[in-house]
Amino acid sequence: MNRNRRRWRKGLVIANLILWGLVAVVFLLITQPMPAPMLDDPPEMKVSAERLQTHVKMLAETFSPRDYTHTENLDRTAEYIKQELAQTPGAISEQPYKANGKSYCNVLALFGPATAERIVIGAHYDVCQPYPGADDNASGVAGLIELAHLLGNTELPLQVELVAYTLEEPPFFRSEAMGSAVHANALKKQNIQVRAMFSLEMIGYFSDEPDSQQFPNPILKLFYPSRGNFIAVVGNFGQMGLVRKVKRAMRSTALLPVHSINAPGWLPGIDFSDHLNYWRVGYPAVMITDTSFYRNQNYHTAQDTAEKLDYNRMAKVVESIYAAILALARIP
Repeated sequence: MNRNRRRWRKGLVIANLILWGLVAVVFLLITQPMPAPMLDDPPEMKVSAERLQTHVKMLAETFSPRDYTHTENLDRTAEYIKQELAQTPGAISEQPYKANGKSYCNVLALFGPATAERIVIGAHYDVCQPYPGADDNASGVAGLIELAHLLGNTELPLQVELVAYTLEEPPFFRSEAMGSAVHANALKKQNIQVRAMFSLEMIGYFSDEPDSQQFPNPILKLFYPSRGNFIAVVGNFGQMGLVRKVKRAMRSTALLPVHSINAPGWLPGIDFSDHLNYWRVGYPAVMITDTSFYRNQNYHTAQDTAEKLDYNRMAKVVESIYAAILALARIP
């Protein structure tokens, strides 16, 4: 009897070790943990929180609503983006196309030398229904504009393309009418190599309140903070190397916490933005996000307004993205 008990206890111990070993493997695969940098003298901020707020208010208030039915406001938004980008040395152009018989366009800006390979950074400027869309996604567009000013003063070793997309939101989401699908397909047709694509999808909402961060699966609560005070780098299992490089570069600035997730596309939220269309044509891509509706309960409502965003932390996000662009551009 004692021998059977010992065997049972030994088997239980082994089973527990295997279970916790599997948890550790899952943790490593999903989160790719790395030590946070310790900088005695954090770098001086180059991005203005006030300028970010100005861009967000312009899109969320002056040009609202900017859903697919209000093409006049989408055109005004595109023109505003072009005017802002035109203040930089970037080569500015439009990518017009039609959807359901109406005209829409992406706004593009190229920086750096005409290399065979490039990095693409994109954010959509349309909204879901006639809502302000301050976080979703005026915040991403504001970040894109300020990245243009940073890149315009940078000697780049690799070409970087900034793209402001239209028609990311329903009823066009996951369709070929998405502005990012039009852009990704055009790059593929021209045989242009893409080293990496970043989708800036909601980068302005943060909370230090306990349990302000939610998750698509309860098990993820074991791996991530309960406070929504971080920015996330999101990729699928095929993008683990890229996610690790982007995360490391963003964290090197020590400006704010950066977490990452690699998960299958069927996990809700993993492919909920423009990076999806680059995956579809075989380009490496990640989403950089405040985690959208898993944190910001104003998502796709009339309450997604400009005053609810944290522009100081948004500026830190943009600085960190800039660091990631430079890090990837230097990789041979």
